[in-house]
Amino acid sequence: MKLIDISPLINARTAVWPGDVPWTRSVSLDTNQGDHLTLSSMHCTTHLGAHADAPNHYVANGQGIEARALERYYGQCQVISVALPRGARIRPQDLRQPITAPRVLFHTESFPNPEVWNSDFNALSAELIHFLSAQGVELVGIDTPSIDPQEDQHLESHHAVAAKDMAILEGLVLTLVPDGEYTLCAFPLRLEAADASPVRAVLIRA
Repeated sequence: MKLIDISPLINARTAVWPGDVPWTRSVSLDTNQGDHLTLSSMHCTTHLGAHADAPNHYVANGQGIEARALERYYGQCQVISVALPRGARIRPQDLRQPITAPRVLFHTESFPNPEVWNSDFNALSAELIHFLSAQGVELVGIDTPSIDPQEDQHLESHHAVAAKDMAILEGLVLTLVPDGEYTLCAFPLRLEAADASPVRAVLIRA
């Protein structure tokens, strides 16, 4: 069995959405300073690195992340590469292979460095969300900060996901992952009423 980590390293350099809260760590006790143990705290956006969005992030009165079914984030998964111009949304006609799993992760290479923000990343289209739902897909993921473009204030893909009650993973790192089928494990933390949660996203291949 092979485990493939598809989560970026989290540190103070990790890029976050413009205006959001970057990661900081404060150390209150430190064994390197003579304390009997090390204790620290962190402060950051819940949309940090690889993360799962909750419905209350994009619809009023939506579920918090603690209420999401964990089954969504574990199981058969398909990685699909697409090659599109920067900033373009992925549409059904851009897919070059059939959908074979209930969880689909899109490899775009349009947000190549998790420590350097670029606003022209690829995103999903509402048309694609409806197409995937009709194929039995229950989770979509992408190697960019969002399934919608940075400038989209209407969040068309997020709202399409809400209409189909699907799950979302964003901020994945798929650079060295070949297309194909895997087992996905990317559980969100049980954060009450939170609009998202960081995940340690892993692909498992026998």
